[in-house]
Amino acid sequence: MTRLLSGIVLLALFGSAAWWAPPAWLLVIAVAVAALATIEYCGLARALAAPVPVVPAVVGSGALCVAAAWPGVAAAPVMMAVVIVAGLLLVAGGDPSPATLSRAAAAAFGPAYVGLPLGALIGVRWEHGREAMLLPFLVVIISDTAQYYAGRTMGRRPLAPRLSPKKTLEGAVGGLVAGSAALVVLGHWWWPEAPVALRAVLGATLVVLGIAGDLFESMLKRAAGVKDSSSLIPGHGGVLDRIDALLFVVPVYAVVLRVYPHVS
Repeated sequence: MTRLLSGIVLLALFGSAAWWAPPAWLLVIAVAVAALATIEYCGLARALAAPVPVVPAVVGSGALCVAAAWPGVAAAPVMMAVVIVAGLLLVAGGDPSPATLSRAAAAAFGPAYVGLPLGALIGVRWEHGREAMLLPFLVVIISDTAQYYAGRTMGRRPLAPRLSPKKTLEGAVGGLVAGSAALVVLGHWWWPEAPVALRAVLGATLVVLGIAGDLFESMLKRAAGVKDSSSLIPGHGGVLDRIDALLFVVPVYAVVLRVYPHVS
């Protein structure tokens, strides 16, 4: 019941903000979400013996989020700055250990992993409107719901038992069908310029990417020996647990919109 109630509250809050809030306010929310998710990522990195300084990581994640969202701003220089700062922090530490490269990689990866996709999502809202921003969210939500119920009713074969024992191949197929259909149907009103075949293929691609994003974060948590990235959201774990699928979905979706940009 706790999971259901908190899920309803989260969905209502997000839906209201996504539909009514202007892009600049949504960017503020995205930066806050990026900060919380990055803090959780730093906790996982610390458990994996690749500690990441929290404050620089949060600043880098927020900067990349803004750079990816704001029209006309190039994210590449900000990403290069994040890499340089990660290196400088290690140099300042003065400890040439065998873990130096993994620590540098973890420090640069976290802000990019979290900040860039969240910023790209707000960039979609800024350039293409609220419907365009909501499409990948709805595909992920519908797919996740279908995966859960298809897995419970028909699930027999594990999808990735070492990463997420509860995920099943049958559940993934159910999510694939539901998510693809969702984008095709919603696209009939919101994205009529895109061919049906493109919407179907993109829907299937986003579902697969969402599952991969979920499994990737599950891999981090399993390696770190934790069930959730945090206990911030009752019944749902942490912020990173809630956005892990979108972090893989949004970049591809944003690129596709550059080819077929008009979403009405």
